[in-house]
Amino acid sequence: MSLTALPSRTLSGTICVPGDKSISHRALIFGTLAVGKTEITGLLEGEDVLATAEIMRALGAKVERLGPGHWTVEGVGVGGLKEPETALDFGNSGTGARLIMGLVAGHPITATFIGDASLSKRPMGRVITPLTEMGAHFHARSGGRMPLTLTGATTPLPITYPLPVASAQVKSAILLAGLNAPGQTTVIEPHATRDHTERMLRAFGAEVSVEEGPKGVTIVRITGQAELHPSQVIVPADPSSAAFPVVAALTTPGSDITVTGIMMNPHRVGLYTTLMEMGADIEVMNQRDESGEPVADLRVRASQLKGIEVPLDRAPSMIDEYPVLAVAAAHAEGTTIMRGAAELRVKESDRVA
Repeated sequence: MSLTALPSRTLSGTICVPGDKSISHRALIFGTLAVGKTEITGLLEGEDVLATAEIMRALGAKVERLGPGHWTVEGVGVGGLKEPETALDFGNSGTGARLIMGLVAGHPITATFIGDASLSKRPMGRVITPLTEMGAHFHARSGGRMPLTLTGATTPLPITYPLPVASAQVKSAILLAGLNAPGQTTVIEPHATRDHTERMLRAFGAEVSVEEGPKGVTIVRITGQAELHPSQVIVPADPSSAAFPVVAALTTPGSDITVTGIMMNPHRVGLYTTLMEMGADIEVMNQRDESGEPVADLRVRASQLKGIEVPLDRAPSMIDEYPVLAVAAAHAEGTTIMRGAAELRVKESDRVA
């Protein structure tokens, strides 16, 4: 098949981008832990999320697709997971694998985790270490790589765990295991990371607290053995996917577009902050809260951008958007310096190359 791309004279109109993958994973997982039926709209139906849906079925939930992006999950409750009859296949989903390790670690069941060749090369040691402290047992390849077999704790131990390296996925795995532990489980982050898990857990009725500690650390606590209630989850549009039409409109003369329903979580909008510092004409409209997440519509007009230096501490909130920022920087007047991009080399592919 041959495809030809031609330049556009101008971009205009309203754009709806796919739902956010992080929220989609969590909606299926937390729906499984709730007692009752959770309804999800806007679910991202990509391979990674569909793998999570199938795994939730294997763990006992009744998961149904009612239409495009419209799903229901009839949960089994905290402590109610069943032991899967076959291996749990995550494909290429590192997010799904790490979160569900935490989920299984808090239940007295055994499950085998497998993935594709790429996922099988990625070390899971940073997740295995705290979950082992909570009472789970792992049998994994060297370096903590998949395939691995996990037997969850009969009674998970509530722990206080300082993360050696800030990681939203490791934090989330510990919190998920802590849901079925008696007492309070605490995670201490060297600095704040994405907080989708904390926000959605609260929306499902969990008792979660977050406070700032000395020297910039963040302390997250969850009280275990609470009953989660079902929820109506509206998955907001993925700010990473929205970045491409936004940058296209900014760099195409005469363009004027609106992108609807974008998640505006402070830990995910570093690109938009950076673009506005570069001179981008981006208007934030119709701000609202959906399923615990801040959401807004963005009106974007073509703009003359200028080069800036992106501060290092902003990198975690825009690490996935550095490649598209490079496109904007190529159209900007002057030099743009991007710091903190080293993590891009150890993603599913080398995004710097």
